[in-house]
Amino acid sequence: MEIRKVVTIVDEVRSEMGQPVEPPARRAAALAVVKNPFAGKFVQELMPLIDYGYELGGLLGKLAVAALGGPPVSYGKAVVVGEQGDLEHAAAIMHPKLGKPFRDAVGGGAAIIPSAAKRGPAGTPIDCPIGSKDDVWSFPHFDAMTVSVPDAPAADELLVCVVVSDSGRPHNRVGTGRLVV
Repeated sequence: MEIRKVVTIVDEVRSEMGQPVEPPARRAAALAVVKNPFAGKFVQELMPLIDYGYELGGLLGKLAVAALGGPPVSYGKAVVVGEQGDLEHAAAIMHPKLGKPFRDAVGGGAAIIPSAAKRGPAGTPIDCPIGSKDDVWSFPHFDAMTVSVPDAPAADELLVCVVVSDSGRPHNRVGTGRLVV
């Protein structure tokens, strides 16, 4: 796997709608810009990208947790595929093998890891979905972090992102979980 660069981003919310957030809500993203070996061609066998997912889940998970500076309670993942790539390239990285090393890095996680993928040119932003790492129905943890890297992905690259958070949305007022209607 050829990694061109790694980027970390920390977002700290100290106020929401004029109301202080105490303690501040923190989200951290770790992103890797990797060469897409299948850019520009249709390939049936995507195992190399599946293996990338395993490596990136551990690497990016550890970087995101370190940037967060405390234990995460929620997580998510996303990929932007460069213009010569296929959305299935994102799926190959995110789904079969990324989860276990990412969960190991965050200290477990019983819930699914929310995900998003899209194709776009360098600088394309993506809303990386976030959910509780232990309760898929925890409404306060349904969130997203918008991330981008100005020079990535190039047409033959993939921008792979994981996000962790130390809290739910600031000032949650929609309940804690499943609603009965």
